[in-house]
Amino acid sequence: MTNKHGRQFLQIPGPSNVPDRVLRAIDQPTIDHRGPDFQALAFKLLERVKKVFKCSGPVIIYPSSGSGAWEAALVNTLSPGDTVLMVETGEFALLWRNIAVKMGLKVDFIPGDWRQGVDAQVIQEKLAADKNQSIKAVAVVQNETSTGVVSDIAAVRQAIDAENHPALFLVDVISSLGSNDFRHDEWGVDVTIGGSQKGLMLPPGLGFNAISEKAIKASSDATLSRSYWDWNAVIESNRNGFYPYTPATNLLFGLDEALNMLFEEGLENVFSRHARLAEATRCAVGAWGLENLALNSNEFSNSLTAVLLPEGHDADGLRQLILENFDMPLGTGLGKMKGKIFRIGHLGWFNELMLAGTLSGVEMGLALSDIPFNSGGVQAALNYLVEKTE
Repeated sequence: MTNKHGRQFLQIPGPSNVPDRVLRAIDQPTIDHRGPDFQALAFKLLERVKKVFKCSGPVIIYPSSGSGAWEAALVNTLSPGDTVLMVETGEFALLWRNIAVKMGLKVDFIPGDWRQGVDAQVIQEKLAADKNQSIKAVAVVQNETSTGVVSDIAAVRQAIDAENHPALFLVDVISSLGSNDFRHDEWGVDVTIGGSQKGLMLPPGLGFNAISEKAIKASSDATLSRSYWDWNAVIESNRNGFYPYTPATNLLFGLDEALNMLFEEGLENVFSRHARLAEATRCAVGAWGLENLALNSNEFSNSLTAVLLPEGHDADGLRQLILENFDMPLGTGLGKMKGKIFRIGHLGWFNELMLAGTLSGVEMGLALSDIPFNSGGVQAALNYLVEKTE
């Protein structure tokens, strides 16, 4: 577009749109991170954020991306040569695996087709065969951002418990926290890895580790090298309302306001809204005659939908056409899905009219392309939303 009017219609699955309330909260004078005002903010935030993770233990907040939070989870709990059981659910599971390998960990990587979530039965079989209990951690992604596939975390916990296996349980919720239900304590998760830029409605820049007592105990024996990521230093400083390094102060202002928004709506209502908008998106995809990359309906993500194009058609070409004509970025296919899919983000600060605009942009783009499709996807979504309006 040579002339742009209005806001760019950002509909990638993260970073997601940042609410004006959060932007205004971030836009405050920076305060002394060693002073009493910051101390009061930190005490409040560190307690309130537990409600989003549904945990009772500490939540470590890093000035980092989700990748930093991945690394923190590994270096605080494991030692060189330890074995980690991981599952190939998509590009981000693969990237997390790569970090583990670079750190000198052994990874037993269960292969996947990127269209299905974690098979808890396979996890259980792996643990049953681990007679020497050499597997020290099971690490999975709840919502795979690259594929729009969500995994059953409670079922994985049940698989671990069924074998009475002592492995730690690590879960990535970077694109599900604040948009899909997650229960750190109830599901027996030891380290939950989160990021600020998706369901929490913030810009990139905050990484999270919610940690169990078991994980804290493991950290005392872990010998992977750590300094910046060391939980112990952060926990010790947090006890007094401070950090061992400079925190992302203004992003913490934003987090405080984002938590206000989530709690005002109510987490269950947040999850219900995401489920409704996600199903409307799937109605549109089906009406277009296109295919959801996720194969199983019980694994459809409420954060995003990955749309698979017919063989021989370039998804990135469609994305470019939509961007150029309607100033709407959509998520690209990553890794082995590059050029095969485009991803529609419908998470965070998002409502029915925003979805209607998003789907309209996609349908107009399809009409301008040579991709075979049926019109009426937008109307199918609108019909569903009207039917579900209370």
